[in-house]
Amino acid sequence: MEANGHPPAPDGGYRVAAPASDAHIAWPDDFGPRFAVFVDTEEEFDWTQPLARENRATTAMAALPELHALFADHGVPATYMIDHPIAVCAMSVDVLHRVMGDGRSAIGAQLHPWVNPPFDEAVTPHNSFVGNLPRALEAAKIAVLTDTIAAAFGRRPTMFRAGRYGIGPNSLELLAAAGYRVDSSMRSGYSYADQGGPDFTQIDNAAFRTGAGDLVELPLTTVFTGAVRAGGAGLYDALGQVPMARGIASRLGLLNRVALTPEEMPLDEALEAIRVAVGEGGLQLLLFSYHSPSAVPGKTPYVRDAEDLRLFRQWWVSVFALLDQLGVAAASHDEILDALDRAG
Repeated sequence: MEANGHPPAPDGGYRVAAPASDAHIAWPDDFGPRFAVFVDTEEEFDWTQPLARENRATTAMAALPELHALFADHGVPATYMIDHPIAVCAMSVDVLHRVMGDGRSAIGAQLHPWVNPPFDEAVTPHNSFVGNLPRALEAAKIAVLTDTIAAAFGRRPTMFRAGRYGIGPNSLELLAAAGYRVDSSMRSGYSYADQGGPDFTQIDNAAFRTGAGDLVELPLTTVFTGAVRAGGAGLYDALGQVPMARGIASRLGLLNRVALTPEEMPLDEALEAIRVAVGEGGLQLLLFSYHSPSAVPGKTPYVRDAEDLRLFRQWWVSVFALLDQLGVAAASHDEILDALDRAG
């Protein structure tokens, strides 16, 4: 049994247990339903190649203001979860200071261990999940990232995301000790155990108190749609044991797993997922995300050319229109923290 009572997954990954029902956040009546956008703000690298410490380029950040303007035009703030290469890049820091001029966007932290000092571990797939590292090394990396962001922006970050969603048995306690209020590393309904990473299939979309100090978890939203969507993550996992079953279920309209991101998530599926989450699910906070290098064609697998970028931008415009129609307002970093202070 690992720390915090969570056993390892069968192949050694970290399995996160479902929170107790009384750990769920009861949002204030005047808060929801709301949505938020967290941006994985990071360096560029070839997603088809092994990770390397040398991959620290941040040129895509120059295009971020234009994409940010699309959000600002719709009254949508963003929380930029920045990692170490971004925090030490003068151009990136300047860009982020400028986009925060909208008065509602903010900075959080994202930890990519392979480019975040101290560099006391080999760069391997296993070690790309920061929660797999020894406790002292994980703590040291969190401290370096937190202090670097504080030096660049004059404010310590209070929201955190592990790159590759890679928390482990020590992560939540370490984050609470470092002064974080919110973690957003858990991707509801997903498992990375086959890669040696964490398993979140027991985690749903509801925010909850982690039990580590005052730290609250805001899981990335995942919605199951289709005729048998009530089966959720359990049924989706079972279908994964049968060759081609998930694809067949999707084509027949039986079951889809939809994350709220324009990256590999078709617009029609995302719109249906939003309707399900707000209507049937009654979800109080929907969490959207994307990777900052997607602002430039060719920097991620999700935006390969100018047409992909046009569709990427149109995805957001259509999503914002539906959210407005459903009465779901955008929530900023600080509005979320204020609501958590008042939550039951």
